[in-house]
Formats: sequence, C-alpha cells, structure tokens
Amino acid sequence: MFSASAGYPGGVTGIGGALQPVASASGGIVSGAQINARPVTRPGEVLEAVPGLIVTQHSGEGKANQFFLRGFNLDHGTDIALFVDGMPVNMRTHAHGQGYADLNFLIPELVGAVEFHKGPYFVRDGDFASAGSVRIDYLDTVAKNVALTSIGSFGYRRALTIGSAPLGAGNLLVAGEAQTYDGPWDVPDRLKKLNGVVRYSQGTALDGFSVTGMAYWAKWNATNQIPERAVAEGLIGRFGSLDPSDGGDTGRFSLSGRWSHTSEAGITRANAYLIRYRMNLWNNFTYFLDDQTKNRTDGDQFRQLDDRVLGGAEVSHTVPGDLFGMPMENEVGLQTRTDAMRVGLFDTTRRQFREATLDDRVRETSASFYAENRVRWTDWLRTSVGFRADGFWADVRSNLIDGASGRARDGIVNPKLGLVLGPWADTELYLNYGSGFHSNDVRGVVAPGNAADALFLVPSTGYEVGLRNRSIAGLETALALFRLELASENLFQGDSGTTEPSRPTRRFGVEWTNRYALTPWLQLEGDLTVTNARFSDRVPEAGRRIPEAPTTIASAGISFGEGEGWFGSLRFRYFGPRPLIEDNSVRSRATALVNGRIGYAFANGVSLSLDVLNLTNAKADQITYYYESRLRSEKEGVEDRHFHPVEPTAVRLTLAGRF
Repeated sequence: MFSASAGYPGGVTGIGGALQPVASASGGIVSGAQINARPVTRPGEVLEAVPGLIVTQHSGEGKANQFFLRGFNLDHGTDIALFVDGMPVNMRTHAHGQGYADLNFLIPELVGAVEFHKGPYFVRDGDFASAGSVRIDYLDTVAKNVALTSIGSFGYRRALTIGSAPLGAGNLLVAGEAQTYDGPWDVPDRLKKLNGVVRYSQGTALDGFSVTGMAYWAKWNATNQIPERAVAEGLIGRFGSLDPSDGGDTGRFSLSGRWSHTSEAGITRANAYLIRYRMNLWNNFTYFLDDQTKNRTDGDQFRQLDDRVLGGAEVSHTVPGDLFGMPMENEVGLQTRTDAMRVGLFDTTRRQFREATLDDRVRETSASFYAENRVRWTDWLRTSVGFRADGFWADVRSNLIDGASGRARDGIVNPKLGLVLGPWADTELYLNYGSGFHSNDVRGVVAPGNAADALFLVPSTGYEVGLRNRSIAGLETALALFRLELASENLFQGDSGTTEPSRPTRRFGVEWTNRYALTPWLQLEGDLTVTNARFSDRVPEAGRRIPEAPTTIASAGISFGEGEGWFGSLRFRYFGPRPLIEDNSVRSRATALVNGRIGYAFANGVSLSLDVLNLTNAKADQITYYYESRLRSEKEGVEDRHFHPVEPTAVRLTLAGRF
C-alpha cells in the first residue's frame, strides 16, 4: 500500500526521516515487492506504480523513456526529478533534451522502495521537480540470493544474478545483468545491455553507511516515430523505418556513498556521488526536410553527443525538539552539483560525420540551501514551513569559430508550506503550497539574441488541497485538487529532437487514487487523473492548448499471491487523447493497454512466471507528434502526425531461483 507515513524495508537508505514530514494527499511510498509484481516491457515502466504517471518510449530501447504526469508531456524529464540511490538521473544542458533522465540502468529487483512527491511543495526537491519527484532506493542486502533467466518474443533475452553475504562488520551485495532485444521492428533494435552493481554497507538507514559502484553500457538501433502518410501510402509498414541507421550507445559509471548517524542531537545524513556518463544518439525525425534547403540528397540525420562527468553531495541535519511542549523538528540541508561536459550536434549520413552545428564545452554548478520547521500542534493539526534557495553558475565555451560562448548565473528562492488536519473519522485533510523551478539549457541562455531562452531558471507555483481516508479496513483512498503555473513551458521540437522553452502555462486538475488490500494475498488498485492544461497568455494568432498535454490518465490493477503457490497480476493503463497543436485541431488517439502475469512459486525457492504484454494486441501508439517532415518523393515539407506504435502482443517466460 502507498502511504505518506508508511514504513519501508530495512536497507532502504534515502527515504523518510526520524519523523515523516508533513505530506500531501498525492505523495507516498511504494515497496519494492509492489514494484516487482508489475509486468512491464522496459525497466522505466516500473515507475507507473506512481499513480498518474505514464512511462513510454518513442525510439530504440536504449534511449531514455518519455514521461507524462499531471497534464505534462515531461519529454525525457523536463519537470520530473528522478533519483536512484541518492544520485540525480536528470541531466542539465543535455545534448538531446533538457532534464534527460535515462533509467535503463535500473535493476527493478534491487529496488527497496520508491518515494514520490507531486508538485513543488517539498524542500529537498529543486531542479526539474515542478510536476513532482521520484526517489528510488536500492536494497543493502537480499534475504536470499537470486538467479533468473528470461526468454521472450522478438529476441528478448535477460539474465540476472543478485547475491549478498556478510563481510567484516557489514554486508557485500553484488548484482549483474545482461540483456538483448530486437523488438518487432523491421529494422531490429539489436539492443545489447550490460549492467552491474557492487555495494558494501554497514548499519541501518538511520545509523550506518554504504559505498556503491555501478556500471552500465548499452548499444542499439532505433526505429523512431514515423509519419502516418508513409504507412498509408505503403512506403513502409507500421513497424518500419525511414532511416535504418538511427540508433545510439550510452555508458554510465558511478561511485556513490551515504552516511547517517542518529543521536540525542538528531539525525545527520550525508551522501556524495561521482558519475561518468557518455551518450551518442543518431536520429532523423524530418527525413529530407532540411536536406532540401541545403541542396543535399542524403537526408536529415544528426548525431547528438553528450560526454560528461558530474559530481555532487547533500548533507542534512534534523533536530528534534518542542515548541511550548509540542513536538517539533527542524531540518536544514545543503546540496551541490557540478557538471563538466562536452555537448554537440552534428549533421550525419548513416552515422558518418558531415559537419558540426554545435560543439560546446560547458561547466554548470549549482548550490542549494533548504530549511524546514515541522510542528505537531495538536493531535489533529500538523504544519510545515520551509524554503530552499538555489544558485546556478555556468560557463559555455564553443569549439566552433562562429559558436556562442559566455557565462550565466541565476538564483531563486522558493517557499514551501504544508498543513495537515485530522484524522477525523479516519480522514486527513492536506493543504500544500510551494514554488519551484526548472533550469534551461544554458547554451540557449548565453546565445546572443535568443530571447526565448533568456531565462536560466524558470519559476513555477503550485497549490494543492486533498484528503486521505482509511475508514474501510484495507482500503486507502486519496483525492487531490491541484493547480500549477509555469513561467515557460518546455516543448518538444520535431525538427531537432530537443525541447525548447515556450509560453507560460497553467494547469489544474483532480487525482483520485485507491489501494485496497482485500486479504494479505489479494490487492486491488485504481487511479484517475483529469487535468485542464492551457497556455496562460493570450496570443491572438495562436491557440491555448499545450501540445502533448494529456487530459485523462487512468489505471487499474489486481495482484494476488503470497509466499508459495500461484501468483499473478493484471494491469490496465489508459492514456487519453491529447492536442497535438495549439488550436486543438489535430489530436492524438487514446491508448489502452493490458499487461498480465501468471506464475507459481515452489517450496524450494524456484518460481516460474509468464508475462503477456499488450494482452489484447491493441494497435495503438506509444506517442504521437505533429510536425513538418518531407519524404524523398515529396517536393516540399508536409505537416503530419508522426507516431511510434505500441509493440504487438509479446510473451516472456522467467525462471528464477532464490537460495
């Protein structure tokens, strides 16, 4: 069950505190067991355990997922902050898109718990957290060692081992994963992925430490979104490609550590990380559109290069106390991060270099301070009052003679307020207010005459009122009304495959979330989010609809099984139609998917399970865009829908042993 005050398994390192802070009706914690009960196509989809969050893909399997939440097309992470084991996943000033968050290195079986917040109401959340944040923590140990192998449709193969054992005064955990996958595409993905984790830990989440190393590498081909007219005219099939040389490779290597200590003076936490990251993407979204203007005949493919080292740290201290005899906590914290990177954009043909468009060396640093006071005034009244202050500094140096170089800096202070009333009749009422921000690509900030990108830090303001009820045994239901205003929306640009700042926006909506444990072995879930998303300025020649902003997202699920014997899960996910241009004259279709799992756990620790993905074989779209492109046979560009289809029905059989 999700709960803002729920406990979490031993070994989870980054979630909670001595006392849970004042929460919201839309926040909570999901256990690792719940995460791994979900049949998913790709690792990032486990985050759909967060109510109202859609995780999809519009390219090859090695590329970052695309996210949707609370009426946002978050692209690859523009306004949702993701963390794994205390390390930020979102990349600033990324070659492909601001906030790019690649979760393909995630090993779901290692997840201990997932903590999620929605809205900019929480002092720990800074850059990219306007729509919300998700913190994923890995386990320090596993109760039993794990070895599993999976085979499935379209060349799916996966092998995983996880083991832990006492070492000295602590525990050593080692995990390794290998995967291949072709997919249903006419040009096979040929995904190859290697993944590893080594962790040494001592003590507990409140009094102990750990040191963790991670290594991830992947290589793939990509079938990107394709124009509907190319399929209608029979030029390619639904799973075809217009540029079979699209694809990419990426690598991520990290070293991180966390330390915590609890005493009469309070709880002190610290974590630090160092990440080496490299990515190459070859994409062609417009086919022969730019090629026409440049008097070439070899297409519009481009390469995006991101090569960086980033490091950072966070330290916080929570002091218990009282205010006139009432329980109180004060928490203060510091965060810092520095990215040193080379980011480039190059014209290519079949992955061969033609010319450089952008090639920059960038150093971007941030430092943050936050503080929060939490008081339990009575048995039915709790408050939190806090703020965070963020400062950003950046230096851009172009490697091109005619490139833009320069320096930028900016700062922002954001208040955070929360109030909880109750419980009355097993019902709590939550009121939240807060402001937040996302950073923009600093290359646009320093570019001369680029007024649209002038803002380095883009402010947001959020409001929420909600309730949570537990009056029926086993049932937890939550209802939240929210509003979020953003000074500048980041929108996907089809011609470059990147996100670019646009007009100010506002959203208001309602979320209804339900979790029902009928018995210890049978659970039901149901979620609904309805959002009204509009540009908040009035431009006579432009419409007010925000492209790709979903109005309705819904999901439902049933899970059964406990210990030995049969287990299973059935999940339904509805991704409603969306406007594709500002005047709402072109819209996407809805996508409704059902995934299922059935399995049996034997007494000796062996289990066998079968996942059926897209059980109804829905011919739907993962994502749809509307922009101009040109086919080789066309004399000029054509505005058209471009879609990436949902994979057809696929099965995956997993044999696992726990010993």
